[in-house]
Formats: sequence, C-alpha cells, structure tokens
Amino acid sequence: MKCRHCNTELTLTFIDLGSAPPSNAYLTAEKLYEPEKWYPLRVLVCENCWLVQTEDFARADELFDADYAYFSGFSRSWLDHSKRYVKAMVERFGLQQESHVMEIAANDGYLLQYVKEHGIPCTGIEPTASTAAAARKKGIDIVEEFFGEGLATDLVGDGIQADLTAANNVLAHVPDINDFVTGFSVILKPQGVATFEFPHLLNLLEKVQFDTIYHEHFSYLSLSAVHRIFEANGLTVFDVEEIPTHGGSLRVFAQRTDTGTQSVSENVQTILEKERAVGLIKRSGYEGFQQKAEKIKDDLNDFLIDAKRQGKTVAAYGAAAKGNTLMNFAGVRPDLIQFVVDRNPAKKDKFMPGSRIPIVDEEMIKDHKPDFVVILPWNLRDEVMEQLGYIREWGGVFVAAVPKLCLS
Repeated sequence: MKCRHCNTELTLTFIDLGSAPPSNAYLTAEKLYEPEKWYPLRVLVCENCWLVQTEDFARADELFDADYAYFSGFSRSWLDHSKRYVKAMVERFGLQQESHVMEIAANDGYLLQYVKEHGIPCTGIEPTASTAAAARKKGIDIVEEFFGEGLATDLVGDGIQADLTAANNVLAHVPDINDFVTGFSVILKPQGVATFEFPHLLNLLEKVQFDTIYHEHFSYLSLSAVHRIFEANGLTVFDVEEIPTHGGSLRVFAQRTDTGTQSVSENVQTILEKERAVGLIKRSGYEGFQQKAEKIKDDLNDFLIDAKRQGKTVAAYGAAAKGNTLMNFAGVRPDLIQFVVDRNPAKKDKFMPGSRIPIVDEEMIKDHKPDFVVILPWNLRDEVMEQLGYIREWGGVFVAAVPKLCLS
C-alpha cells in the first residue's frame, strides 16, 4: 500500500488488531442470520510525511451508508462543547448576519443549530441520509454529498462560499485526504477561516487509545502530518489549540495560502516541537504500541472471565465505535457482557457488529442491576458516571479498560 498523501510505499506497521466488521455496521435481529463482512484492521505509518493510516480494505460508501447510526446530538457534553465553539468563533472572527458558516460532516445539526441561534446563515455538508434527515428537521440546509474539491467547485459556482468552515472529527474519516483538504481552499472566501478538530495522535500513543482505531478512521493525525498535507493543498495553518474532547484533541485553524491574512501563532511551532520531542516523526516513536494494546486486551479478558466465574453480571454503556474495536479485538461475546446500553434510538434493539451483544435502553440497567458496568466511550466517563450514579445503590461498580483497567 502507498501513502494516501505522498504516495510513498508503506512498510512500518503501527498496530495490527486482527479483523473486524465496520464499527458502525450495527445489526438488526434479522441480520443475525446473515454473515457479516469482516476486514483486516491494520495501521501503517508513512516514514516520509508521517501520516498514520489504516490499510485499505473497505470503501467509504460501505462505511458511511444510509443506515449510519452515529448521531452527535446525544451527548450533552458534546453539545456544550459545540455551543462554546460557535460562541468563540463568532467573537474571534466577527461573524455577522452577512457571514456564511459551513460545516463539513454536519451530522444531525448538533453544531449548526447554534449558528442559527446567532442568526448567521449556514449550510451543512452531510453524506449520510439518516443524520442529514435529522439536521433538516432542525431547519438546517443540508447538501447530502461527500465533500471534496469537486463539490466545493460546484458550490462556488452556485455563489456559495464560507467565512468559516467547521470540520469536527471528519478529517480522519476521509480516504482521499488531499482532495478533501483542497476543497477547503476552494470553498473559503479570500479571508475565510477553516477549523478542524481531530483526536491528537500524541494522545493515542501516550494513553494507548488503540480503541479509537477502526475502519471509518482512515487517518490518525499529528499536527506534523496535517501541517504538511495542508501546505500541499492550498491551506496554511495559523493557529492550533489543545482541547480535551475525545481523550485529547487538536483544534487547527487554517486559511487560504494565496489570500489569508491571519498571522501565524507561536502555538503552531510549540505543538510541532512537542511532537518531535516524543518521537512522532521517527520510527522509534511507534514501536512497542502493539504490546501495550495487547496488555489492555488481556487485562479486560481476565477481569470478565473472573467476574463470570464468580457469578457476577456485567453490562456495558455506550455502543460506540471505540467499544466495538475493543470488543472485537478482545473477542468479547454476550457470555461475558450481557448487554450494552445506549441513548441513541437508532441503535436500540440492534446488536454490536462482530460481538453481537444486544443494544438496549437504560431501563435494562435499572431492571437487571448488573454488578459491573463497563464504560466503553471512556472520553464520556464522567458524564456516564453521573448519569448512571444510581448503580451504587445496589453496589454496582464502574469499569474502564483504557488506558488501563480501572474500577470505580
């Protein structure tokens, strides 16, 4: 395989998680009687541009189909984060009613609803039918297509350009990262600003967040790689912030290289130096990660098997993609975790891909009173523990597996 950005032959393996079905390919009861598509899940590192990337097996249209079940608007903390983002961008860049905001991967309108509250015109780009329909119900204009240079050119031809584009947790999801980034250099007005949020590769490495690896994530991003990719495709990074979402993310600010007027912040060089210091641009920085992930897997299995032998019941919370990676890498099945609770109605009464653990609503926890609840979306751990705090009434204990097994 060759690098998705610079076309260099890839030889350095970061981690091999065996094989798994796509993490958002949730199963209906009828689908339980059919075979699932499993794909190898291996991640490689480009030693030229240092883009970390999943090996090619599944196409984007297979991963992000009409039944795609990830809806952003079911996490209170994520909604709060999005509302703060909109307020900060309006103030920093002086957005007004004459401005235009676009979000790429607008999902269910979780963010643009706050742009509308400010009275600022906005457009969402969202290729998955299920989430696009939810956004339209909020009165948001949605273009139901994948974003790239071609779509951006068509929109500009229709007189649509953006003062601000938001792209939260989507840069990692695109197979043709060059075409995607070029689209921003086209869609932005001359002095427009593009922001991108994505989990920081540095945290994935240091906190062993291997469960954020799944087929829908084509790339695992450092600022070093992003800086280079942007420069090659008409964008200049002028600022970056470290933010706490998704276990530690970066918010990158970019402008058109040909017309942008924003001065470059010292933050950019600070983060680049930080990445260099921990080894993100040399081979040794990626060695030994496989063994760390396998220890987490083994510790989780030991805990679940011991709980089963003691006659304890174990449930899980959050039918998230990262949970599916963990369940399938560890080989967990319904005999070890009886059910998974999720607030998203699109997932209710379905089954986790691969592990086939049933997904139910929260009443099942109250009815069955499990001894342990494994929090799969560890980035929402505090929110979940507050929401399910009542399990302590019967002696229930919360469990997290990443970055290490922890009971609380």
